[in-house]
Amino acid sequence: MTENGRVRPDEKQRGPVVLRRDQRNEQTTTDQRLLDSRGPNDWVHTDPWRVLRIQAEFVEGFGMLAELPRAVTVFGSARTPRDHHEYALGRALGTALAEEGFAVITGGGPGVMEAANKGCSEAGGLSVGLGIELPFEQGLNDWVDLGINFRYFFARKTMFVKYSQAFVCLPGGFGTLDELFEALTLVQTKKVTKFPVVLLGVDYWGGLYDWIAKTVLDSGKIGSADLALLHLTDDVDDAVRVVHEAYKAWEDAH
Repeated sequence: MTENGRVRPDEKQRGPVVLRRDQRNEQTTTDQRLLDSRGPNDWVHTDPWRVLRIQAEFVEGFGMLAELPRAVTVFGSARTPRDHHEYALGRALGTALAEEGFAVITGGGPGVMEAANKGCSEAGGLSVGLGIELPFEQGLNDWVDLGINFRYFFARKTMFVKYSQAFVCLPGGFGTLDELFEALTLVQTKKVTKFPVVLLGVDYWGGLYDWIAKTVLDSGKIGSADLALLHLTDDVDDAVRVVHEAYKAWEDAH
């Protein structure tokens, strides 16, 4: 672009995009590509088009969850069988949260997620599932009352954080660990207002908690206030108490 606002001879504009030198070779215009329905459909897989898909996921998620009541996200393994005590624990947690007026949000899958959704739904609460597109079929479990499937993990993660007052993590694998540490990082760095992260299952989580306390904290990688962001318990009522106290503190502050 020259000083008088005209396009230079070696420059081509495509909307807000400036193309120079070898990048000027494309002969079509934005309107032509929009209106011309002929040709291959590779364009739907390009990065600019993905931006619209990403935008659509955020719009859909925000629209669906905007009027959600106070809620707690429950994480845990999709591989937990229905006859396992951890499934019973997840179901009891979902029931207890619903009875205290909290909606329950899970990843919408089977295992612990299904258990929490089931307990919530059976107790008359709002059971929410935020699914994710995976290489293997999973789908939303039958106890999800309000559900949406996402293509992108980061859009889904935003919904978990934005619409929850607490995270409760039952035993789980990499997905649960990913959500756990992302939540802790967001709270530690004050990207989100403080809300509790509860580890439900001492036998399962105790080794990780001890490692954080004895190795990470003792070596100065985190502070004592960071360790206090985690609450380790075996008791559903204790977990709900922590959630309640944090929510009341948030209400008083607002």
